[in-house]
Amino acid sequence: MKEKYDVLVIGAGPAGLSAAFSASRNGADVLIVERENEPGGILKQCIHDGFGLHRYGEKLTGPEYAYRDIVRLADTDCDTAYSAFVLDISEHHDEYQVTLSMRSGLHTVWAKALILATGCRERTARQVFIHGDRPSGVYTAGTVQNFINLKGWMPAKKAVILGSGDIGLIMARRLCLEGAEVLGIYEARNRPGGLKRNIAQCVEDFNIPMFLSKTVTRTIGKHRLEAVEIMDVNDRMEPIPGTAQIIPCDTLILSVGLIPENELAESIGIRMSDHTHGPLVDQNMETLKEGVFAAGNCVSVNDLADYVSENGITAGKAAALYVSRKQKRELIPVKHMDGIHICVPQYIDKNSEPDHVVLYLRSDDDYRDREILLESEGKTLFTKKMRTIHSAEIIRLEADLSGIGTELKVKLI
Repeated sequence: MKEKYDVLVIGAGPAGLSAAFSASRNGADVLIVERENEPGGILKQCIHDGFGLHRYGEKLTGPEYAYRDIVRLADTDCDTAYSAFVLDISEHHDEYQVTLSMRSGLHTVWAKALILATGCRERTARQVFIHGDRPSGVYTAGTVQNFINLKGWMPAKKAVILGSGDIGLIMARRLCLEGAEVLGIYEARNRPGGLKRNIAQCVEDFNIPMFLSKTVTRTIGKHRLEAVEIMDVNDRMEPIPGTAQIIPCDTLILSVGLIPENELAESIGIRMSDHTHGPLVDQNMETLKEGVFAAGNCVSVNDLADYVSENGITAGKAAALYVSRKQKRELIPVKHMDGIHICVPQYIDKNSEPDHVVLYLRSDDDYRDREILLESEGKTLFTKKMRTIHSAEIIRLEADLSGIGTELKVKLI
């Protein structure tokens, strides 16, 4: 490991691996830093298939998908630092000083550009206001996935799953395959939150009951979980008095959403989006702080690893080019409205190939027979008709925005 690099990538999951490879292939001297002792991120424990359909045109398991990026990165001159924790990032003129804690002690490295690929974390029981004591047997879905798939531990005999996110649906199937009884999946919203294919393959194929507009309000048990209290909720997600029922179980598994990991980004003053809870970025995945890029689930939680990797490839190339960039950015704001809940990027750099821009959208509800419209100053730049739109699935668009004016509006009509 050297003292100075062109690009430093933080995180060696799918976003970080593809970003490091892309930056190196575009001529940058790269260091990738990872707090775990090996690369791959969350993919290491995702032994189900379905990865790589968009990127490779075939079904891969999580480890198989990660392995391709790991092998590809090994063929570059990229340096790696595993079991390395970022303690501090500080800005000095046009460079960033990064302090790392490693097994060999503290190290300081300098980089002209940073790529944040720090991923996301799961919400816990306290973050969704479940009352009761704190008995064992209450886990996030990712923790249970780690126990079963990596450690070979079986944490449940009779499980209740709260939330219908993709990890929860996949773990419902996994628990059934390992001999546990899944008593039900409870979702506070009036529609499932996971991909349609996971609902079909993980829930319907295994006859696992799913209950909508219901939530867990209380855990029962002192040392080990003995039961949970379930209540109906209204359209404001508030429990309805008089609807409580007790479900005996030994395990409660939470699949109640993911939070982008952005403590490092916030520590250096990067502006965040109120909608994605990640950094505001342009189409090159560059944040509003010059020379700092972000990719993957720390920007916005994706439902496909393929899109995470695409983010990384974009950020890696742009970070490598940033090192020698002379021209200043001209950022045009993107305003999403009328049925669009999330749009990434939030800015378009008019000076950086606006004729080919990839946008990732998420709707605020499920719709049929609608049209996505991109317009600027009253001029239509792009339209796409959609037969069905699901709020649980990201919409990926490739658009020519060379005619963009002072702002871009994204609508669902």
